[in-house]
Amino acid sequence: MNKCPFADFQNLIDPDTYANGMPYDELARIRRSGPIHYMDDPTRGVPYWLVTGRDEIDFISKNPQLFSNEARTALADEFTQEEIDSIQSNMTINMDPPRQMKSRKIVRATFTPRAVDSYEARFREHAKNIVDKVASRGECEFVEEVAAELPLLAILELCGIPAEDRKDFFEWTNTMMFNQDSEMAVDQEAAQIASFHVIEYAMKLAAEHKDNPKDDIIGALLRGTEREEGLNEDEFVWFFLMLIAAGNESTRTVTSHGMRLLMDHPDQLEYLVENPDRIPGACEEMLRYNTAFILMRRTAMEDVEIAGKQISKGDKIILHYHTVNQDESIFGEDAMAFDVRRAERMPDLYNQHRAFGIGQHFCLGTHLARLEMRVMFEEIIPRLRHPKLAGPIEYTRSSLVNGIKRMPITFDPEVKQDEAAA
Repeated sequence: MNKCPFADFQNLIDPDTYANGMPYDELARIRRSGPIHYMDDPTRGVPYWLVTGRDEIDFISKNPQLFSNEARTALADEFTQEEIDSIQSNMTINMDPPRQMKSRKIVRATFTPRAVDSYEARFREHAKNIVDKVASRGECEFVEEVAAELPLLAILELCGIPAEDRKDFFEWTNTMMFNQDSEMAVDQEAAQIASFHVIEYAMKLAAEHKDNPKDDIIGALLRGTEREEGLNEDEFVWFFLMLIAAGNESTRTVTSHGMRLLMDHPDQLEYLVENPDRIPGACEEMLRYNTAFILMRRTAMEDVEIAGKQISKGDKIILHYHTVNQDESIFGEDAMAFDVRRAERMPDLYNQHRAFGIGQHFCLGTHLARLEMRVMFEEIIPRLRHPKLAGPIEYTRSSLVNGIKRMPITFDPEVKQDEAAA
């Protein structure tokens, strides 16, 4: 079958496509026209297969021997072979099994549901303090003052990094993850410089561990488990870079969008005020409706047919998680609507969406992200009452992370108990 790029669809790996928010209607138009399309990309000059069907995404994700991360990275951008060899090949997200599995096995043992549940008291204390700082003011810039705080505090605390270094990591990870947005990273060189700062910090942590071993995530990665030897210094440095960036930005993003969606649907917000036990299910709907990572790339390692399309060895493949997460054939006729009660009708919602991917690169931080979201919204929803936008939402220009840069809001100022008594 001849490859004929679709010219009448938006280029879904162009960061400009997402500069004003997610193009829901365009995604629906593409999704409804079939599960896989051959698309042109004038911005990079390399056409690609856009995959929007869940069965197809699952098949590709579960067969790394056919569809590689390592060959050309998991990112939509085009890199020189030198860039791939010197930087990108060291990132776990850009590895294939078996090389990929070493760090994953160690982290999986560290982020078990039981281990993550043990963090709840600390996370709840942080979440309460975060809301305390803004509740009486009646206004805040939600992204930096609220959504960004707990994910960054949590991952830094779990890694034994002092709170006074939080601001540096906030700026470094912004520059690294949003290097397609000129406001957040001047250019690729700025992103590389930010990466080097994180790498230097990781090297310092590794050196400190040798002199004073610690019982935290850093210690677990370097020490290993009974079955797996620890990471060497090079492996640790690169894994730490990814852990800090992904562990921070992803949860911040879905928390920001979750608040946006609740403000857009005040009746649903009131339902959660009255039924706080439904907040965990609402968080699953937030994850489904606005995933943190928009898309990931694979490279075909041999000729293969998918959904009637003949994919050739070396072809670029883009897995678009947003489209599959709003598929009517999976989530019902109202799949494009946000509904915090969806999990009540669909108890396995958590298992049906692809917000955390699937297969060999399924997100290892799922339990952590869910805990952070739940704890944060359990503090936000009853206390930041009647929230409304106080200015335009500014989205990040990125085809990787579905981010919000700024979202000013107002709400009813919280009256302190002593003031109310007076």
